[in-house]
Amino acid sequence: MSVDIETLFDVFRRFVGRSTMLSHEFGDLFRQMMRSLVKFDHVVMFAYRGNERPIDLYSTFDPAEQVIFVNLYQMGPYLLDPFYHNAREARSGVWRMRELAPDRFFSSEYYRTYYVQTGLAEEIGFFVPIAQDLTIVLSLMRREETGPFATQDLSLLRKAEPLVARLVKHYYQDIGLLFDAAVAKQRKGRRKDKLNAADTVWRDLNLTDREAAIIELVLQGHSSESIGLRLSITMGTVKVHRRNVYRKLGISSQTQLLSIYLKKLGEH
Repeated sequence: MSVDIETLFDVFRRFVGRSTMLSHEFGDLFRQMMRSLVKFDHVVMFAYRGNERPIDLYSTFDPAEQVIFVNLYQMGPYLLDPFYHNAREARSGVWRMRELAPDRFFSSEYYRTYYVQTGLAEEIGFFVPIAQDLTIVLSLMRREETGPFATQDLSLLRKAEPLVARLVKHYYQDIGLLFDAAVAKQRKGRRKDKLNAADTVWRDLNLTDREAAIIELVLQGHSSESIGLRLSITMGTVKVHRRNVYRKLGISSQTQLLSIYLKKLGEH
């Protein structure tokens, strides 16, 4: 598609002179800006800080889609999302999902049981680190019937990235306050050591730190070879640890492993 210059200039005009902006206003303008450049079906903006539950800042989903893309995602699947892990590494830029996904992601149980529910052909994200442990991700999504983004689409989005990053950093410089408020709300009814479920879920199941690290990578979609390279251990050692975990938990499949993981997350 050709660039819609008229819409693009109108969006710039509406940004000029605004020192503050509500999330739904920013999201609408971002959506219009991107719509003038490329074709897509959905926009969603998440803020990530450490392993805390991500905050949804803006989205274009209908109520049924909101349950899958936001509500269900925030309950725990985000911890296995390649976008989440890239955000935690504070890597800036524009990235395709398939550029960030582990080598077995598209055959992983997480992909088969959660991600396929989204019906997406492709997702591209603008990653904007705001602070050392806080990143905002603005995702453009295309459904299966629309098809993946073309190479020229990605090239155009990457040219727009510096502008998008500047706008996000300007209007969301105080985003950390939203996380602080969410943590304060949680503490009213929970013990402090229960706040970060990701830190405790495997400890509750009596797994060692090494076993937990390996199983987390398995669920993210890493092969034994990939896990070995990341943890500097042999593939044989990875497989031994994995068998030991399955024995401890009394399971025999990754389906059961993911079920236990999500169930334990839901208890925190």
